[in-house]
Amino acid sequence: MRTLIYTAFVSLDGVVDSPGGRTGSEAHRSGGWTYEDIEFLPEAYDLKGRETEEATALMFGRTSYEAFSPLWPDMEDFAALKELPKYVVSTTLGQDALVDNWGDITILRSLEDVVKVKETDGGPIVIHGSATLARNLSDAGLIDRYHLLVFPVLLGAGKRMFSDTDKAKQMLKVVESETYANGITKLIYDVGH
Repeated sequence: MRTLIYTAFVSLDGVVDSPGGRTGSEAHRSGGWTYEDIEFLPEAYDLKGRETEEATALMFGRTSYEAFSPLWPDMEDFAALKELPKYVVSTTLGQDALVDNWGDITILRSLEDVVKVKETDGGPIVIHGSATLARNLSDAGLIDRYHLLVFPVLLGAGKRMFSDTDKAKQMLKVVESETYANGITKLIYDVGH
């Protein structure tokens, strides 16, 4: 069984969208919140490098795929991810929308398809962005680990990391935590199933 990891920059009040700016269909007035008023400390982002080294595949929802696929294949920061297999979970994305310069890309049409991928042999699958997908996977009990960088900011507006669905309690086990001088806190949790 493969490990499904959701990785996110998240505000203290649970917002995960528009961390890098105010552009795109999901932007809100506080967009760019990871770069504004927070001192850049490289050590606070070491987790991102570890994720890149450990990932054996990536998973996206349609909206994040459409945002990342024109940019990430040619960005030096994401060169190590270029040839990894990618999975896009979408009921509407067509094969003609897939880019041809970003490794093998498979469209998954349902959560059942995600389960089938998890049941294959291989290492961790990392989910970037994809707030709606992450909420749906969490509600279905399919996420195995959370890699969170929690920023010391309250945003109010924006997409939340977790839904407000009335579901059974899930226990989390802290695997790693650290708070950095700029106020960012790294939290890594395993999900009890």
